[in-house]
Amino acid sequence: MNAERDDTGTGFVSRRSIVGITAAAAVLPTSMLIEPIQAATAAPSDPIGIKAMTFDIQGTLFDYYQPFARISSALNKRNARRLNWSGFLGDWNAGAVSIIQAIITGTRKWIPPGQVFRESLEAALSMRDLTSQLDETDRLELMSVWSQMVPWPDSALGVGRLKRKVTVAALSNAGMAGVIALAKRGGLPFDAVLTGELVHSYKPSPDVYQAASTYLGFPPGKIMMVAAHKFDLKGAKAAGFKTAYIPRPLETGPATKVDRSPEPYIDVIANDLMDLSRMIDLG
Repeated sequence: MNAERDDTGTGFVSRRSIVGITAAAAVLPTSMLIEPIQAATAAPSDPIGIKAMTFDIQGTLFDYYQPFARISSALNKRNARRLNWSGFLGDWNAGAVSIIQAIITGTRKWIPPGQVFRESLEAALSMRDLTSQLDETDRLELMSVWSQMVPWPDSALGVGRLKRKVTVAALSNAGMAGVIALAKRGGLPFDAVLTGELVHSYKPSPDVYQAASTYLGFPPGKIMMVAAHKFDLKGAKAAGFKTAYIPRPLETGPATKVDRSPEPYIDVIANDLMDLSRMIDLG
């Protein structure tokens, strides 16, 4: 997403929105080793009851590591530097979550999505003593990572296949304009694009999932949330959704290790969207 626009990141949540959200939202992907793909779990007991599917964007349907690796490498080459970017994405994401938690608990006011990621970028640079080594142009280039995300190989085809049987919609903490642009460029055939901006809220707030239910016109029990992040699925399940976990082993780079363990709030664990479409018998 362009840094000049507030269309990255997240949104606002009321105090009443969540119980125990701080612990849930802190579960972000971290960089470790890849594990072999394990067998997926059984399909939900009532797959026919699913009328709509909502999809997380950043990390679940779109890869942000590739553009980050390209941009950070270009910054080093252009300025003849050897800055160590290892683990930077994890720090950047963790900073964003910290801001979100503060907004959720009401200790600070809502700020637009782009500001969340810009503020967390500054925190990550400061943590690594890089503040003085990058100028404003460099910062804007790093912020462009979120507008240059690319779909995972199965994303467009998988969403298209699932669309044959159910309503498919983005449900993101990113900005509406940014998600629309990504979907159009990546060829993801959503029936609707929904984000936390609609209700000034963030997943995993119940407000966001309830908004999806309202806008899509289906009760929560008829909607399945698809995400690569367990905190999202835990929030969706608490809101009454069915849930599908799609681990993305390369989300933060080739050293990523994802948690593939089953959870009581996860109905399905699938290797990718094509696997998911087979598991819930949608063709």
